[in-house]
Amino acid sequence: MNQLPDFWRTEIWHPLTVHFPVALLSFATIFIIAGYWTKRSNPMFTGKVLLIAGTLGAWVAIYTGSLADAVITRQLCDPTVLEDHENGAFTVAWLFTAASALVAIDHFNFLKKFQQILRTVIIALIITGTGFLVYAGHLGATLVYQQAAGVYTPSEDCIEFTDPDS
Repeated sequence: MNQLPDFWRTEIWHPLTVHFPVALLSFATIFIIAGYWTKRSNPMFTGKVLLIAGTLGAWVAIYTGSLADAVITRQLCDPTVLEDHENGAFTVAWLFTAASALVAIDHFNFLKKFQQILRTVIIALIITGTGFLVYAGHLGATLVYQQAAGVYTPSEDCIEFTDPDS
């Protein structure tokens, strides 16, 4: 008789950790741009906090993604999508890491003389990072919904969902 696998499998940790940084970094981009544009500190501070938290979360998602990679690679029909997804994720993490470092420099006024240039570079990094975030997310969805990466496929008669005692 087939048994339903445990939900807390290694490949499940990645989708559980990846959605927070996606949301945090997307909102960080919106708040930072709004803060620079309106010259108000509240959206700017919120954007900075979201950016730092999202960047840390992106690195956690990369770690859990590498754990999932070891499990699902052999199950994929087209593993090149996984490789592109991984490369896109690393690009996202590095772009937002660079933006986070520059936001810290801007926050503490280390380069006050070059503040406008610094903020332009920050905006360019987070917009580019958000573009790669959308691309990496699209590839992740392609892996799940077209190649069933990390998805448990029940037997045809779904016997594993029935109570063995009944």
